[in-house]
Amino acid sequence: MPAIGFHRHDHAACIDASIAAAERHCADHKLKLTPVRRRALEILLREHRALGAYDLLSLLADDGLGSQPPVAYRALDFLTSAGFAHKIERLNAYVACAHLGSEHAPAFLICRACKSVAEADTEMARGRLGDAARDTGFKIERTVIEAEGLCPSCQGSTV
Repeated sequence: MPAIGFHRHDHAACIDASIAAAERHCADHKLKLTPVRRRALEILLREHRALGAYDLLSLLADDGLGSQPPVAYRALDFLTSAGFAHKIERLNAYVACAHLGSEHAPAFLICRACKSVAEADTEMARGRLGDAARDTGFKIERTVIEAEGLCPSCQGSTV
């Protein structure tokens, strides 16, 4: 899967397809995509950048969906556990999953200037990390890979 996030695409179609995939996943796994959870996912998809819980809470409150921190944290917990969003540890923020509905090991490319995030798919068992794991008999179950730099839009500006 290619990186998603720094190239032009039909953003409305991207959001619609992701929401439809989330609805199918919830129906298949008997999960509830409540109005707050759905709106939180829509916001993350619309932003195409990492948002902190309080940023999300502010946007949810603007929509009349609650103004207390547990509202955002519960929605984000659901979205991450269902695989609809990822936590960007470096930013202590969340981003919608670009490969919603597929098993993958994401790597995140984080623009230090505009905070946009692209998600790329990686292979946990490949490369030096996979070699090291095999050499020691270790089985990798989860990785978090985050790279910080400048996106194509910000490379030309003085930052």
